[in-house]
Amino acid sequence: MKPKTKSDETRARILEAAVELFRRRGFDAATMREIAAEARVATGAAYYYFDSKDAIVLAFYDRAQREMEARVEEALAGTRDFEGRLRALIEVKLDYFAPDRALLGALAGHADPEHPLSPFGATTREIRERDMNFFARILEESKVKVTPDLGPLLPQMLWMYQMGVILFWIYDRSPGQRRTRALIEKSAGMVARLIKVSSFPLLRPVRKAVVELVETVSG
Repeated sequence: MKPKTKSDETRARILEAAVELFRRRGFDAATMREIAAEARVATGAAYYYFDSKDAIVLAFYDRAQREMEARVEEALAGTRDFEGRLRALIEVKLDYFAPDRALLGALAGHADPEHPLSPFGATTREIRERDMNFFARILEESKVKVTPDLGPLLPQMLWMYQMGVILFWIYDRSPGQRRTRALIEKSAGMVARLIKVSSFPLLRPVRKAVVELVETVSG
């Protein structure tokens, strides 16, 4: 691994300070000046590394994804069953983001693809596509039988399913977010069964409609 430079350490300190400030003050209330003070750097230095709070959040997403890779690998190593792997992948993310549930709630309002923080926008494309690769991998390694027309779209569909679960989790007020855990337990099995039966010839018209729907949503 390439050793960290002083510049790398300063950037990491600003990012960590910003995340801590977002947790305490909220994303909208925190300012770049306050972030700089929290990180013990000049305001100009904070802007040198991150030109806006949006840039800090994108770096936070990128760091989170990279830090979760080892946890995901460990979780996926425990089973080759598709349903079990799907649950494990989502649960790793919920456990990782648990300290930042309120922050994710504040950011959830930026769903418009035109917004730089939207999970559906151009700015987050690379992060989104890396995430979809995990779904493609669990499909491949679980030996799930998928039809040629549905196969290329399934990682994206599973990613959308995950985003729905995360949104539900953000606003789940049940103790320990038990309702979300129950949702994952029941819906993951349903998703696995739907994928399995989707290859049946009798369901070809339904599958065709689903493919067209996903392509329409994806533009």
